[in-house]
Amino acid sequence: MSRHLLNTRPAEDAASLTHALEARGHRVTASPLLDIQFVANATLDLAGVAGLLATSANGVRAFARSSTRRDLPLYAVGDATARTATDAGFDQVHSAAGDVETLAGLVIEHCDPAAGALLHVAGTRIAGDLAGRLEAAGFEVCRAVLYRAETAQELPDMVLAGLNDGMIDGVMFFSPRTVRQFVNLLRDAGLETAVASADVFCLSATVAEAADVLNWRSVYVAARPDQDALLRLIDEAQN
Repeated sequence: MSRHLLNTRPAEDAASLTHALEARGHRVTASPLLDIQFVANATLDLAGVAGLLATSANGVRAFARSSTRRDLPLYAVGDATARTATDAGFDQVHSAAGDVETLAGLVIEHCDPAAGALLHVAGTRIAGDLAGRLEAAGFEVCRAVLYRAETAQELPDMVLAGLNDGMIDGVMFFSPRTVRQFVNLLRDAGLETAVASADVFCLSATVAEAADVLNWRSVYVAARPDQDALLRLIDEAQN
């Protein structure tokens, strides 16, 4: 079954998802709910740093804009973030293929706290307590704030019309923050009931919990918090 899906990811992250969905025969409308703004001229002190922690692809992109260093081991929360690191030239990339908890577990299993500090390349907002989990295991964790994600202030008219007319029959969310902003913007437009004929595809149970405030036709949750699992979820929902 071909769908008309709304891709709410930031522009750089949205491209690969849109391409994969279109290859499956779906129509995709992109409407980013976050705008990634990198910190200009960021200065990084990497003395004593033994490795990098990346909980998003944007953290990797931000670091790559701020430093030419690619020799440090990089520990990525998931496969998409790991692929971004590999594409950026890092040759020691390790994927936790999960969430912040699995990333912490990967680091604890494979790293020595005595080797040096770990630098979390991140934005102004972070999910979970990666630093606390690792510090409890004896690691020194520093954080470099290299970007901020600004929420969209409106939904395009074509998106509102597509939802209201039932032409958009699926919406994808990767974070609770984007769901909450979508809900706010839909309510501002007086169209919170417009999703009754649309399914929502959520990266995790936490995302689904945020989405559950609206009366969707169906709520689907990926088996793992990564893009490949979300694509499989959409495939399975067609059958």
